[in-house]
Amino acid sequence: MSTAAAGPLQGLRILDLSTVIAGPWASTLLADLGADVLKVEMPGVGDPLRALPPYKDGVPLWWKAANRNKRGITLDLRRDEGRELLGRLLPEHDVLVENFRPGTLDKWGITKDWLHGIHPRLVILRLTGFGQTGPYRNRPGFARVFEAMTGFTNLCGEADRPPLHLGFPIADAVGGLFGAIGILAALHHQRQGGGDRPGQEIDCSMMESMFRVLDFLPIEYDQLGVVRGRSGNTSQYAAPGNVYQTADGRWASIAASTQRIYERLCAALGRPDLVSDPRYATNRDRVAHRAELDQALAAEIAKHRIDELGRMLEANEVGFSPICDIADIFEDAHFAARQAIVSVPDDELGTVRMQSVVPAFSETPGAVRHAGPSLGQHNQAVFRELGLTDAQLDGLRAAGVI
Repeated sequence: MSTAAAGPLQGLRILDLSTVIAGPWASTLLADLGADVLKVEMPGVGDPLRALPPYKDGVPLWWKAANRNKRGITLDLRRDEGRELLGRLLPEHDVLVENFRPGTLDKWGITKDWLHGIHPRLVILRLTGFGQTGPYRNRPGFARVFEAMTGFTNLCGEADRPPLHLGFPIADAVGGLFGAIGILAALHHQRQGGGDRPGQEIDCSMMESMFRVLDFLPIEYDQLGVVRGRSGNTSQYAAPGNVYQTADGRWASIAASTQRIYERLCAALGRPDLVSDPRYATNRDRVAHRAELDQALAAEIAKHRIDELGRMLEANEVGFSPICDIADIFEDAHFAARQAIVSVPDDELGTVRMQSVVPAFSETPGAVRHAGPSLGQHNQAVFRELGLTDAQLDGLRAAGVI
């Protein structure tokens, strides 16, 4: 029973052994684009993500979004019977995703040699906190750890205040993105060889994924010796770029990163003198005098309500957005026109709404077919496909294998 639909990855089959966010998110991104993903959870308890809020009537909502478009089964991989059933599932899949600590699957007998002995072309994504090698390989890893360790958290907050963590585990999302890219790259390499090339392991470190996103920080330190720190909402590389309060108490984020946009911002606010002022002649000058410039701009912006300011800046083609919350987003005309939020069927909650598929394809669009499965929802269908009888399934269930 496949749930795969039309999409650029139609026909790709993924076996997802991973838990919580980053690993499951990697496979979910591919499921959105048509891949058939089979999610494997521990019997009885399931993925630890099920234990994280928010809930509705005891149903975990984060789980529903993070594991959408997947079929779900339970299987205790620590048991010989569980490993045997995993071996029977492997030939039907192109990719295996796991995010256990390095060596965990090996202890259960699920080694690379065992996996490739059954399915030589299997692509294996190993998504871990610190990678398969190095002195930190066995450390427990969480998004906040990677964000702090890579210097990202040191950039967040006011200069004279403690560093701030974001209210969302951004490193998990970043790690999942790099994991999904790794899978697609490995499959491309394999298919360039006519599909006969052996499958390879992908060692995706969430620490390194988060570090990669910080783009110019290493070369800046290497070449200039600069240790970049916190600057609140102020852009460190362009001015003006800040968050400003409007007359009705709302907050606006404005970016004027190029000379022409800066000039249009000054025109919109009726301050052409800020263009001719030699302190603000170039972006380098503006960055050097950002405090005075921000003070002048903040005073002008505070004269206008958020809707009026928006019209003025849009008319002058200045980058701008109110600071939106999720309620604002649900009412936004552009989100609606783009169908960025879609209604999705769910077997426990009826209909739920969540983000649509990104990116959009002209000829082979992906789709959100259903929300994340309930625990063991597809046990009967999947294991019957392997030839197991109802009596065998009852026995496995009683023994805690499924």
